[in-house]
Amino acid sequence: MAGSGQPQDRLDRVVRVIAQNMVAEVCSIYLARAGGILELFATEGLKEEAVHQTRLRVGEGLVGLVAERGLPLNLSEAPQHPRFVYRPETGEDIYHSFLGVPILRTGKVVGVLVVQNVAPRRYKPEEVEALQTISMVIAELVASGALVAKEELSEDSTTVGEPVTLDGMSLAGGVGAGVAVFHQPQVHITRTVADDVDLEKVRLEEAIAELRLQLEQLIEHPDLAHGGEHREVLETYRMFAYDEGWQEKMRDAVLSGLTAEAAVDRVQQENRARMYKIRDPYLRERIADFEDLATRLIRIIQGDKSDYRTKLTEDAILVARTIGPAEL
Repeated sequence: MAGSGQPQDRLDRVVRVIAQNMVAEVCSIYLARAGGILELFATEGLKEEAVHQTRLRVGEGLVGLVAERGLPLNLSEAPQHPRFVYRPETGEDIYHSFLGVPILRTGKVVGVLVVQNVAPRRYKPEEVEALQTISMVIAELVASGALVAKEELSEDSTTVGEPVTLDGMSLAGGVGAGVAVFHQPQVHITRTVADDVDLEKVRLEEAIAELRLQLEQLIEHPDLAHGGEHREVLETYRMFAYDEGWQEKMRDAVLSGLTAEAAVDRVQQENRARMYKIRDPYLRERIADFEDLATRLIRIIQGDKSDYRTKLTEDAILVARTIGPAEL
């Protein structure tokens, strides 16, 4: 992916390398376009004339199902799946096995990465992990806007240069005037593939320990010494930070070849995709808790010690996407 050449050429090389290394007859990349469309952008194994011609809607076919759910789909007999859709221009009727993983960027599906085989087989967990790791690198290329215009990657795309109007809901009447301060802009991960897995394991473990220490110090602060609702909220928050399942997933992601920060990000994107499907409002509310934890952990890993609070003046107006319980 870091090689020279046009983005399309790099994408074409990637599908060839993946197919070769995974011993797959087919490897394809579908990218999201405006209007909920998934377009075949590159393939090794399917008919070349289908590239940029085959399009599926999100939710249509197996590729559309992966995009809809935001989760991997591993099938040994793809044609027997009720959501299977045959597109004759691709020539994929001879392939039985199917493995598709979403290409996620900041929690949003921007494409689907697929491998297929003629012989029926269920892909191994390590193969699924490998494909998920590769999808993160592809997501960085997609985010650059070199393949799909950045405007198309936004659900509410607007023409560059035009004013944007956002409709909100008022929670408190009146007008406030002051200096806007942005609460912790989104973290950016510039390095996703690890050069030294052992080093990344150490970085992750040290960051987890530091995260726990920060929470312990916060809970033991004199202002919370007498208990109450605030302390109870933070106790629950601390419980998430000690969740072994969450940490084990991050460790596995590092072992698959990701940097520590990329591992945290991938696990969080998977959690977000799963939890958005939950209808229970209480459980969905926990998305914000995990978002805050993941962001804190990534900042610790990256050594980001910036503090927006130093910019707060008496007339400051704090602007935030979400503010977790620890911040409050």
